[in-house]
Amino acid sequence: MNAADLSRRIVVRHREAGYLRLELPGEICHAAAAAVIEQGLRAVAGVYRVTVYPADRRLAVRYDAHACGVADVARGLKNLLGELPEPAAGVAPSPVPAARPLPTLRDIRAQARRAFADLRARLERLRQPGAPAGSLQAKLQPMLANALTEKAVTNFLNDIVAFYLIKVHWELITQRWLKDPVKYGNAWLTTFYLVFLLVRYRKSIAKPVPLPAPPAPVQTGQP
Repeated sequence: MNAADLSRRIVVRHREAGYLRLELPGEICHAAAAAVIEQGLRAVAGVYRVTVYPADRRLAVRYDAHACGVADVARGLKNLLGELPEPAAGVAPSPVPAARPLPTLRDIRAQARRAFADLRARLERLRQPGAPAGSLQAKLQPMLANALTEKAVTNFLNDIVAFYLIKVHWELITQRWLKDPVKYGNAWLTTFYLVFLLVRYRKSIAKPVPLPAPPAPVQTGQP
């Protein structure tokens, strides 16, 4: 395999700050080459996650945009192309996946309408009690209805996004941000601001606790 020829056939499919997705040639889409690529790119300063999907001929790289850039990732990958092993005997390279037809706008709207109609039907069934009084279903029905309100769904999605961001950035937080907080001050400011917005939102939707009414004054009769 010629490294220069392989590098020219690598296609950038998606690129953003801290993330790069590439389409690889079929000749290097096997288990042995994938292991070398993943191990080699993790040695590039700033890269913290590398995943090769041989069946899809796809390479996904996540890196710290403050420590390296796309050029560093590309340079590291190009240096590895000449060291990649041949596929094992009897293992054929991954074929080019057949292109899937893109859904039309009419198909997307039809799918959205069906999904919305199904969700609305389920919500209506939950709101209309049909279980016998005193049964477990009748007791759980109000809880399920409250869990599917707009406020509950919004809170749940906010929590999911918060946990996802922590999971994605956990290695950066523990390995870089905590060790050099001054260098990554912008990242810490962004984190604190997002936490502030989440706390302020939770306070804005919290129900005020009603204060007990003061006792009525005791009227004493005139002697």
